[in-house]
Amino acid sequence: MQKHRTSNSRLVVASNRGPVEHLLRTDNQIEVRRASGGLATALTAFRRHHDFSWIASAVTPGDRHIARSPKHFENFRILGQNSHSESESGAEGKSIFDVDFVVVPKDVFHNHYDVFGNRILWFLQHSMWDQLQAPKGKDTIVEAWWYGYVPTNTAFAQAVVAKVKRQKMPVIMLHDYHLYLAPGLIRQQLPEAILQHFVHIPWPEPEEWQHLPQPLCGDIYRNFLANDIVGFQTQESAHNFLRCCDEFLQDAEVDYIDKTVSFDNRVARVRVYPISVDVSELREAMNSSIVKHYQERLRPLCGERTVVRVDRLGPSKNILLGFRAFERLLDTHQELRSRMKFLAFLVPSRMTINEYTQYRDEVMSLVEEINGKFGRNGFRPIEVFYENNYFQALAGMSLCDALLVNPLTDGMNLVAKEGPIVNTRDGVLVLSRMAGALAQLRDDVLDVEPTDIDETAKALADALAMPQRERRERMLSLRAKIQKEDITHWITSQMDDIDRIYAERGGQTSSQRRIDFRTERAGVPTRQTSVACRVPLSKQRGTDGGC
Repeated sequence: MQKHRTSNSRLVVASNRGPVEHLLRTDNQIEVRRASGGLATALTAFRRHHDFSWIASAVTPGDRHIARSPKHFENFRILGQNSHSESESGAEGKSIFDVDFVVVPKDVFHNHYDVFGNRILWFLQHSMWDQLQAPKGKDTIVEAWWYGYVPTNTAFAQAVVAKVKRQKMPVIMLHDYHLYLAPGLIRQQLPEAILQHFVHIPWPEPEEWQHLPQPLCGDIYRNFLANDIVGFQTQESAHNFLRCCDEFLQDAEVDYIDKTVSFDNRVARVRVYPISVDVSELREAMNSSIVKHYQERLRPLCGERTVVRVDRLGPSKNILLGFRAFERLLDTHQELRSRMKFLAFLVPSRMTINEYTQYRDEVMSLVEEINGKFGRNGFRPIEVFYENNYFQALAGMSLCDALLVNPLTDGMNLVAKEGPIVNTRDGVLVLSRMAGALAQLRDDVLDVEPTDIDETAKALADALAMPQRERRERMLSLRAKIQKEDITHWITSQMDDIDRIYAERGGQTSSQRRIDFRTERAGVPTRQTSVACRVPLSKQRGTDGGC
């Protein structure tokens, strides 16, 4: 990777989820597991290409324990993976990642993460508001905002400022929907900083944002536009963001041609950076003993033809309708009933949220129903692996004849890019038209409307019946596209844009105007909440009205 001007400036990355999860076991040992999800996967790959300090929430009890007891860290045995290798025997070894944890009180984290982030914003931005069953009235939203989202963003801003406060023109990259307020808070104290924010999930049309109380919606946009660059997965999301700025900020000047938003004497550049995978790391993993071990374990479970899916188990992934399509396939193709298998690698996700636990139960119930309908003499057409096991999932994708990726909506979906790289059987990718990955891969996949069971069943049948030559041609073309715009391309594109700003501001001094991105409370009472910001800030206090 080329040398960037910003290489001389310490880069800070802030995200809610860190690269690994620390699990505190009953035997006083810490088990380290690779974090699930596209964000952690991409940023872990980023770390191999560019040195940066990583600031993340302490999500698990193990994270919190390490964050509060850094001096005693050496007293705990670290079990699990180191980099991309993993020991089955639990060999001792320390995580290669240096993460500064932000710790807020548990009730604050719950309101920030479980309620406002993963219920309100997640369902809103995935255009699934009608599927949100939890209370979603104004009082619930405002409560989670003031008692969770605002204080946690304040704590993140404090941690970032403490990390770079002695640097001239620091470069700060923020990630995803958990931290929309942090840019404005950081800009207050670091007017010279270069701020870039990448959104991993879809950005919906203005109509969806009407579900939020408008003062809060305005606060999100005002603070978010403190960034110099805002990045999205697709052109559609970028265009929707421009439309939203037009809709919700009367003083904003939106340029749809140059893709910029001018607001409060600043210009935010709106850019598209389709996220991707680390091809070299995937190939290295496929040659590892752990993946080969899982391949040997999985082969006896495969059929003459095998369908695979890999997903976090959540409503947006559309797992239920995927299984219904498989059921329809077996209903209409009796010759396949004893010859094909469906291996589903489902990662537990957000199990503190009722919508997710209910969806999991519905998925498992449907699996038993289909297995009862078509199973014979111990044969089960569907095998579910319900665990966070990255290497087992890679092994599964390597053995499939068809990979089903059918989300109702998705920012990108890295499984659609991982699968073609690791597959050994010229498997065909069946891909939802609502996945961001379709924009790059559409010519070589079988695309489907995710809610159309019959169309998805037909696509699976076509994939399994496709001539070998066509399967091979599609696979080679997919790999070429993914390799051309891999994780290095994703990183370089962002760093090049940051470099341009870095060069433009080379002559600016600390006398640059301080910008005050204040939150307009619009009648919402200010509430004081203590926020403990641990590692690197020790027992600092903030307010949930801090923006």
